[in-house]
Amino acid sequence: MKTIVPVNSKQELAAFIDFPHDLYKADANYVPELFIGQRDLLTKHPFHKHNTVQPFLAYDGDKIVGRIAGILNNTHNEYNKANDGFFGFFDCIDDKSVATLLFETVTTWLKEKQVTGKLLGPVNFSTNEPCGLLVEGFDSPPVLMQTYNAPYYAPLIESFGFEKDVDLIAWHWDGNNYDDKSVRLLDALTERLKRNNIVIRKVNLKNFKEETIKLREVYNSAWDQNTGFVPLNDEEFEYLAKDLKLILDPDFALLAEQDGKVVAFGLALPNYNEIFKTIKKGRLLPTGIFKLLFGKKNIKSIRIYALGVVDGYRKMGIEAVLYGTIIKNYTARGFKWAEAGWTLENNTLINEAILAIKGDPYKKYRLYQKQI
Repeated sequence: MKTIVPVNSKQELAAFIDFPHDLYKADANYVPELFIGQRDLLTKHPFHKHNTVQPFLAYDGDKIVGRIAGILNNTHNEYNKANDGFFGFFDCIDDKSVATLLFETVTTWLKEKQVTGKLLGPVNFSTNEPCGLLVEGFDSPPVLMQTYNAPYYAPLIESFGFEKDVDLIAWHWDGNNYDDKSVRLLDALTERLKRNNIVIRKVNLKNFKEETIKLREVYNSAWDQNTGFVPLNDEEFEYLAKDLKLILDPDFALLAEQDGKVVAFGLALPNYNEIFKTIKKGRLLPTGIFKLLFGKKNIKSIRIYALGVVDGYRKMGIEAVLYGTIIKNYTARGFKWAEAGWTLENNTLINEAILAIKGDPYKKYRLYQKQI
């Protein structure tokens, strides 16, 4: 008999976090999330101060066969003048009845909270965190902070009546196989920006707190028109920045400034998933911590995590200079490949810029919607 229970105890939370490890134990492309990171996300993240998250576990007898979280994002609803709900952390065996039970449970939970709009997802907890269902590109592992799932998830979700909201694209460069126009023109473009008093510099990690304030302003301004965007408050952005600082590489953390005002930034991260893939069940103890510490120097890929330009400074060449500088540094440092993403499928400006330097749209993630 299939049943579903809300996650309330530490033991249930651990089972919720661990379920994908068992589900994907035979999948060579699966990368376990770090347990401590998932636990803190589900219990300590500032998101919980203003919003509500309820994880659920589905059982068949005494065996866990699925998980999901209902998410009431009040900030999203206030910002978008909506009354929507979200689902996230969805993992399930290939069984329509289990998926239906999970989605029905979340729908009921949201209705009890007076949600009458759409059910959107998957997001963990919003588009500011890992989100989207992988629908193309199952032949390689995900990079850092990207989602992963089996191909059968899309039919399960769509069988419940979900329809596509928007697709998110991840782009790939293999070794030196890119159009180096942006690199060759880098000096000329940089000089042109300087004539407008715009300079590109690295993030100052010694003054990271002050830099974070500037970055948050650009982040909330540059992405405010994106589908599903929710602005991050000070505490939420500091939480994100604190985690990112642990893995930031100054060669790949760049700001564009005009007269001291930050107008754009580009951020790429070493792909720590190359290490996480080797850490069993995402546990740093007893041996995972050593794999993490000693494996950093062997990372061969990066993820261009974010690149944003505030309105009024686009089409000036800033995007090209940021991409060009990251590519130049990435090749000089001996990295073998890079991913940029994700980008919205309808973000023509940035997608054309990536295509111009021969980015390959090798993975696609989908956000779904359904009227509650």
